[in-house]
Amino acid sequence: MNHPFNIIPSLSAIAIAYTQSNLIADEVLPRVPVYTENFNHLKYKLEDAFAAPDTRVGRKSAPNQVSWGSELQAAMVEDHALDAPVPNADVDAYNLAKQAGTGYVAQADPLSRATKLVMQTVQNRREKRAADLVFNPASYGANNKETLTSNFWDDYANSDPLVQIDEYLDSMVMRPTVVVFGRRVFSKLSRHPKVCKAIFGNNTDAGKVSMQALASELGMEKICVGDAWINTAAPGQPATLVRVWGNHAAFLVRNKEADTQFGVTFGYTAQFGDQVAGTIQDADIGMRGGQRVRAGESVKELVTANDLGFFVQNAINPAP
Repeated sequence: MNHPFNIIPSLSAIAIAYTQSNLIADEVLPRVPVYTENFNHLKYKLEDAFAAPDTRVGRKSAPNQVSWGSELQAAMVEDHALDAPVPNADVDAYNLAKQAGTGYVAQADPLSRATKLVMQTVQNRREKRAADLVFNPASYGANNKETLTSNFWDDYANSDPLVQIDEYLDSMVMRPTVVVFGRRVFSKLSRHPKVCKAIFGNNTDAGKVSMQALASELGMEKICVGDAWINTAAPGQPATLVRVWGNHAAFLVRNKEADTQFGVTFGYTAQFGDQVAGTIQDADIGMRGGQRVRAGESVKELVTANDLGFFVQNAINPAP
């Protein structure tokens, strides 16, 4: 079969290796491999997890059986890819410079640069999908979310965030291991006088606490701060940049050993195969034709245990 999309290993290697330091989707919803595009995964219910059946066993009888409540659900990865046009004139100029050794810069390879540009945009969109899932009240159990209408964490006179957070965490059936903050939420929280006093001591209620210090105070393995922006304007219109991760917070149980068939965790990203990149010949690019560089991945972001997270909507005042 003739496939117009020619996967190129060197470009795929760039696509696999490409990362952006300010994106947190892979930390919040770790990638889990699946081996078919359609797959089954366990969706956990915690009703049976804390049962206390009789554990006594007679000399010749079988022990009672217990299982963690779950149901098998079907899912399917989604393909996410974009194209970037590269004129043949640019490729030819690069190859000539490489052969002549004049003006040759390895990083200026137009196909490699196009691959990085495409993967940057694909990953930006993944960040948006992850944020829309994690910062969504519907992703949490009925008792595992709160929308603040007062005592916002940037109301330094009236709020006590550490007390509020302790109450949230104490209500959960499992202690969370990671917390996700929108950037503005973390910035406000890290300067809260009561947070500073709790961490710095000596009645010091000013300054800014570090991410590591706050994680230790909250008993978390990691704090993930969403820094990414996204342009919501229509193509051709002036940019309208908004934070991908809004003014919210989420406390999650993250089990990196969990996969589609074993282990409980708030959520993960099912991934089929590696990121791929390649080219498609396109005679309509420029006078001499060109190549469309295509890069993408097949993934599906999932919440697998709604009760293993707690969501705080409008942790800081949403009013401008």
